[in-house]
Formats: sequence, structure tokens, C-alpha cells
Amino acid sequence: MIAPDRLPPLHAVYVFTVVARTLSMSRAAQQLHVTHSAVSRQVRQLEEHLGQPLFERRVRQIALTDAGRRLLADAGPALERLTGATAALRRPQDAVRRVRIHVRASFAQRWLIPRLPDFVAQHPGIAPEVQTSSRAPDKRLGHYDIAVQRGLAGWPAAIEPVAFLQDDLALVAAPALLRRRPVAAPADLAAHVLLEAKTRPDDWRAWLAQVGAPGLRPRGMLAFDHHYLVLQAASDGLGVALAPDSLAASELASGRLAAPLPQLRLAAAPYYLGLAPGADAAAHTLARWLRLQATARPGARGMDDAGS
Repeated sequence: MIAPDRLPPLHAVYVFTVVARTLSMSRAAQQLHVTHSAVSRQVRQLEEHLGQPLFERRVRQIALTDAGRRLLADAGPALERLTGATAALRRPQDAVRRVRIHVRASFAQRWLIPRLPDFVAQHPGIAPEVQTSSRAPDKRLGHYDIAVQRGLAGWPAAIEPVAFLQDDLALVAAPALLRRRPVAAPADLAAHVLLEAKTRPDDWRAWLAQVGAPGLRPRGMLAFDHHYLVLQAASDGLGVALAPDSLAASELASGRLAAPLPQLRLAAAPYYLGLAPGADAAAHTLARWLRLQATARPGARGMDDAGS
């Protein structure tokens, strides 16, 4: 049995996760409908309990420490499981409506899942079920209620996809790597290993052509199955990646990644969202919430912002 005095204050852990995802005490206070000082007090209480800082306090901004990143990685899923468990006990199991979402693995891990705890807290009667696959919606095996993917190719005729989220691709790399080998111009990439996702093999060729360096020969190339693996490799200093804003936003905000040449961007195909025929009210609720997230959260532009 765990001694009570070793358990962290649960509410302070929840407040910490909101601050960690927004990287702003003020925005966290707005989301939680409390004062800035109340949020700061909860974070200090948790840091005192753990005996180490969770945030680096900088001028007008904060950043997660290594301890903070580790806690966020564990606390977010744990709170989601706790919320689900208590919600299941409060109401009959058949009252919970499961909504299945079909997405690619990188989008699920880097964009969708970090946002879902907010939805679960707001809608305890709806249980999102994330299904990942590289198949297009018309080739996907099994049933789903909502699908999200880039572009208009591969949608079933029965689904009318709507423009959902627009983002660009830009260079990202670990700050320590960039200090050793700065990238002040595209030609500087010749000193670096370039990281790419096998799911997007043409991105580097297109970007180099767009910036006027089609013949550039990098130090090396490393390919990974998915973009979330590319971003992990970039964070660990293996090389420079060309990553979508929607997937790299959290690492950029936390300082684990930096963006050299931020003005040299490659437009990516927009994401589209489609509801399966006969989707019920729960699926429509989740779809509306997803569209709101695309416009309300940093890291990518909702399609209204993109001028679509």
C-alpha cells in the first residue's frame, strides 16, 4: 500500500497538466476559471511536494524542466484513466457513447491525444476511441464515426469531408545541435543529417527546390516510419527535420526543438474531417469540439484562419 504522505496532491497535478500544455499561467487560469495566483500556488505546492522545479521561469514565459516533461508524459494519461474510471462508476456503462476516430498515428500522438483530456472532462458521457491507420478512409477496415486526414483523395463517396486544419512544414532541430552547427541559410544543411518520414518521402525535395537549393547534398539522411518518430529523433539531436506545425508545436513551445529559418516554409495539404453516414449526436459533438480546437490552440491554423 502506498503511504498517503507520498501521494501528490491530485488537484495540483491536474492544474500542472493544464499549465504544462498551455505553457502559460494566465491561459491556464482562464481555462480553469480561477485566478493566476491560485494556479501559481497549486504549482508551487506540487513542486514543494516533489522537491524539484517543474518549470523554468523566464521573462514573460515559462518552459518545462526535464522533470516537468516526465511528469506531464505520465500524469496526462493517468488523469484520463482516472476520469474514465470514475465516470464509469457514476453512470451505467450503456449510458457512455463511444465515438471512434480514424486518424494517422502521428496526428493521433502529437495533436489529438494531448487535447482529449479536456474533451473527456467536458463530456463524461462520450468516450473517444482513437483508431490509427495509414489507410485512406475508403480503405479503412472496420467502422469509424469520424475520420481526419490530409487532402481530399481516398474519401468514401458517402462522406462529405470539410476543411479542418491548415499547417505548414518548417525546419526543426534540437537547440544544442543548432548551437554546434548553426543553420543561417539553406546551404548550411550540407553539414547536417536530414530526418524524414517514410510517409512523406517528397517533402525535403520539394522544400529544397522551393528555397533554391535543389542540388544540396546533406551529410546524411535518416528515414523513420512515422513523423512522431522523426520528431523524437530531432529532439534527441540526430539531425534536422522538416515537420508540420501541427505535430511539432509542443516541442517548439517547450524548447526541446527550435526552428531555424522559420520564414522558409512549405505549405502542406490541409487536413479534412468527415463524419460517417448516420453519425449520432455524440459524434457531432466531438466533431464540433475538434474544429474548435483547430482554431483555438497554437501549432496550426484552423481553416477559417487560413482563408478557406
